[in-house]
Amino acid sequence: VQLVESGGGLVQAGGSLTLSCAASGRAYGPYAMGWFRQAPGQERELVVAISWSTANTYYGDSVKGRFTISRDNAKNTVYLQMNSLKPEDTAVYYCAAHRINLPDRANAVVFESDEYEYWGQGTQVTVSS
Repeated sequence: VQLVESGGGLVQAGGSLTLSCAASGRAYGPYAMGWFRQAPGQERELVVAISWSTANTYYGDSVKGRFTISRDNAKNTVYLQMNSLKPEDTAVYYCAAHRINLPDRANAVVFESDEYEYWGQGTQVTVSS
């Protein structure tokens, strides 16, 4: 499967952006999905994640209450709504997919980056102060 992110850009602090991750290639799913980010000189970190069923989500402490992950499996797309952006949110954002087996793993959220088999090319988000 190929993942393509879009929606990044430059925004002022306090502003909002919505990232999209569109999947193509092999049939979409079932996959658990995550959004990671990596700032210069820092390790890649998991920001948010969502199960295939959408029943479960994960939010990193630094984005709780500001970011929202959602998915539309009919459109093969995952979204990341980012509100109240801060300069420290500046990073390249990557979406990632982990293939799961149904029905046992339908509600699974995946936390470890090395469990994700597929990655997008990344989209830059820059928040100015």
